[in-house]
Amino acid sequence: MSYRNDKISIADFGGVGDGVTLNTKAFREAIFRIEHLKRRGGTLLYIPPGEYLTGPFNLTSRMTLYLARGAVIRATKDVEKWPLVAPLPSYGRGRERPGGRYMSFIHGDGLHDVIITGENGTIDGQGGIWWDMWRQRTLKYTRPNLIEFMNSRSILISNVIFKNSPFWNIHPVYCSHVVIRYVTILAPADSPNTDGIDPDSSSNVCIEDSYISTGDDLVAVKSGWDEYGIAFGRPSHSITIRRVTGSSPFAGIAVGSETSGGVTDVLAEHITLFNMGIGIHLKTNIGRGGVVRNITISNVYMENARTGIKISGDVGDHPDEYYNRNALPVLKNVVIKNVWGERVLQPGLIRGLRNAPFTDICLSNIHLGGAKPWQCSDVVGAAVQVSPWPCAQLTGRQQQGTCSSSL
Repeated sequence: MSYRNDKISIADFGGVGDGVTLNTKAFREAIFRIEHLKRRGGTLLYIPPGEYLTGPFNLTSRMTLYLARGAVIRATKDVEKWPLVAPLPSYGRGRERPGGRYMSFIHGDGLHDVIITGENGTIDGQGGIWWDMWRQRTLKYTRPNLIEFMNSRSILISNVIFKNSPFWNIHPVYCSHVVIRYVTILAPADSPNTDGIDPDSSSNVCIEDSYISTGDDLVAVKSGWDEYGIAFGRPSHSITIRRVTGSSPFAGIAVGSETSGGVTDVLAEHITLFNMGIGIHLKTNIGRGGVVRNITISNVYMENARTGIKISGDVGDHPDEYYNRNALPVLKNVVIKNVWGERVLQPGLIRGLRNAPFTDICLSNIHLGGAKPWQCSDVVGAAVQVSPWPCAQLTGRQQQGTCSSSL
């Protein structure tokens, strides 16, 4: 964490923490000052205790956004105050609606050396108005993320509470060297698409020591959507997820379903999950293309889950009708080991694609119980010490070598 000798307060720029005054101008002026004065070592922007209502704003390089204990940065509910930005090139359009998308609440593009931290202050997206528009199908454009960094490097996010994001919570896309630790991410279980942390076409990402309870996947590694992601061709790789606890009606640890740029070298370990839809979900689809490989998930405990482990090739929608139906994803070299579960209804389900079966899948030391049997198709791999005993495709002796190097 960079130490900033230069420190300024949002109050120096007219910021008022009364929960009513709109502080967009104060935030933009403070960050303009940081950007243009370029103090050696950067500048810390201090947010004192109080509730600071504001529209979306951009960060700049070599800055720390520091929230004091009791500080809340709260997003305006006035949709007209949210600018539109271009769709991501690896998605080709907004994720929900054609065309552009609303700018994220706190945004950064082309930055380096940025820190968001403090004394567990809160960044509140006030997402309810956006969730209602989604439910009522009145959205004109794709909802805004709470935090998004694009084309950026050396990003640290720590010791902050994020709540009520309109859409995805923390979205580093086309980024490298990102650390997210000691964060709390909260949204109601019925809030639509409020993913916790979604590293997207990004590399060297570490997510650790955090609590996430949202309405969608807690952590989902992505890399672009169908033909646009294939053309952009930027994978997510070298991603570590550890000591994360949480609950969601969807997945705890996920890869996909947008995997068109490829996802490689992901390690998730020491994960604790409660009241889950799916504990571990690797998901892709016809038209995605991309290679998903070298995924290791270990030391996972889950309690009260609908499905323990799901690896599926038929999940997710398409941006338009122009996706290539011959662009089949490749999923291989997956190790899932040391997994325990209680009150898990369906222990596992693995469905590869007929013309692109999933290969080199290793399940080891997995004890999930469950009233239903495993279901598998179009998969090749091995299982060692798995109960209930999984499907025949994963139990043949000639396949035990799949697991030998992983135990």
